[in-house]
Amino acid sequence: MTYDPACANPLAVNPLETRSDMRRAMLDLFDPLLPYFSEGNARVRLDAGAAHFDRAAADLEGFARPLWGLAPLTAGGGDFPHWRRYVEGIANGTDPNHPEFWGKVNNRDQRMVELAALGFALALVPEKLWDPLSGRARDNLVTYLLHARKFDYADNNWKFFRILVDIALDRLDVEYDRSLTNAYLSELDGFYIADGWYRDGNVRRVDHYIPFAMHFYGLIYSRLVEDDHAKRYRERALAFAQDFRHWFAEDGATLPFGRSLTYRFACAGFWSALAFADLEALPWGEIKSLCLRHLRWWADKPMTHRDGVLSIGYGYPNLLMSENYNSAGSPYWAFKAFLPLAVDKDHPFWTSKETPPSPRSDTVALRHPGMVMMLCKGDVVALSSGQENRQMRFGSEKYAKFAYSTRYGFSVESDERAFVGGAFDSMLAFSDDGIHYRVRETNEEARLAGNVLFSMWSPWPDVVVETWLLPTVPWHVRVHRITTPRPLETAEGGFAIARRDFEADTLSSEAGSAYAIGEEDFTGIRDLGSMVARQGLAQKAPPNTNLIAAKTLVPQLRATIPAGETILRCAVLAVRDTSAVTCEWEVPPAVPDIAELRAMAEQGVTVSAMHAPGRMP
Repeated sequence: MTYDPACANPLAVNPLETRSDMRRAMLDLFDPLLPYFSEGNARVRLDAGAAHFDRAAADLEGFARPLWGLAPLTAGGGDFPHWRRYVEGIANGTDPNHPEFWGKVNNRDQRMVELAALGFALALVPEKLWDPLSGRARDNLVTYLLHARKFDYADNNWKFFRILVDIALDRLDVEYDRSLTNAYLSELDGFYIADGWYRDGNVRRVDHYIPFAMHFYGLIYSRLVEDDHAKRYRERALAFAQDFRHWFAEDGATLPFGRSLTYRFACAGFWSALAFADLEALPWGEIKSLCLRHLRWWADKPMTHRDGVLSIGYGYPNLLMSENYNSAGSPYWAFKAFLPLAVDKDHPFWTSKETPPSPRSDTVALRHPGMVMMLCKGDVVALSSGQENRQMRFGSEKYAKFAYSTRYGFSVESDERAFVGGAFDSMLAFSDDGIHYRVRETNEEARLAGNVLFSMWSPWPDVVVETWLLPTVPWHVRVHRITTPRPLETAEGGFAIARRDFEADTLSSEAGSAYAIGEEDFTGIRDLGSMVARQGLAQKAPPNTNLIAAKTLVPQLRATIPAGETILRCAVLAVRDTSAVTCEWEVPPAVPDIAELRAMAEQGVTVSAMHAPGRMP
């Protein structure tokens, strides 16, 4: 090969074991941005792609997001030779008479997001960003920040952005109206559920925004401010760590779930923030291991462009999975993972030896996100009750699948008129015309009974589906009770695994089952006595639909169900072990009868995410 995309990854040859390794990783990831700074250094434009906000805000995003890592690097004694660019950029970006002015902030403006990074950096390293500014430039900066904080911030984690700016204003001895700060602190408390879990606003979803936003900012606050809010943030983080550790696999991969996954290793931001806040929520060796193993997981992924700039995507460049608020600079929220660089080399985060997580049960039930976590030969699978996101692209795929996996990721569909060719991994899809399709988007009910998840949902107003998910490690069982006034075509998928070139994989499609064997992985789905005969299909999914592998195979079961009531039952298996075809695959799990399952559902507790009213589009 003349070009190996994985080798363009700046982390590719970094062992990522020490503080020096992490400093080097930070600078190696930043350096590819240097050619893209504007002449006046106020903007960083990485490509011609657009987000829903204006170009000036996108350029500010490229400029500001690296500060999440650069400020800790410098605060911890690391050398960053380009602060002059940032000083000049701030002076020009906040000067309304300069051609590179960032533009005025308006209500719920993207600039509010990026000013949080600037506020954090001003609070942490004012000697690098504030002290070198001229008097006029300081006045412009203060005017810009004070103007921005007058507007209404989105009713979610954005409320922390004003608070981070306010911390900077405090440290710079700038007078401002603190009543707005106090109001937002109170409103943020309104998103708290229990046991360390928040919602990201008044919505039916609980995702990575809880660790890499709500807790991340709360822990920064707890380090920089001493008050009752800081105490609560620390107490909540202690509780959250006990659950969140189950979202990480042995190899450091985290659970790809929800929106904004293009922020990549920001998913380690919670562990990083614990170090910054000096909060030993788990033994320091475990915290360090969870953080650094996650960074190491990214080292062999082709996640950058040829020049080393982080791409929009997850395991590889992929605009299909992106959000409409992702500009080319968005991925640099990943620099949140570098927050431990702010702590001294003698801090126990750095002096402790990495230790694997404490022993875990094969299954762990998490009521607040509505998940049952399963350990499957080093992988982590989350059975999911299903959450709601009708505002973002591919909300169903990101929140409402039946299962998510640290190894196999999930797929987004690329054509809403391709029922025949859809991936439908970990989903049950319905079609009434053989062309268009419906999947679970939201639940009318979601309950957890021990380790069993139950949900009730409707792909159409006149079709009702009751779904039970049962862990039987390494398998999981799905049972669906469907009531429909008309016949429907159905397709139900297992997990997606990487597909090789030259048709090198083994595919099997039979009545009642399908499986695929790749280079390292086995994936299969087996019917367990449904009321209709289902045909297996080893689906060659459309390319660039899966988050981790660009080409995938998905085992499916397909059938037409009649009007009336139909019960579908199946078991799903995916493991990093090609020999599974002759062992686990031959011993499928049993399935409880429908009466027993209905009794379980009645005894269950409502998943916490359901308590928010949700929002219709």
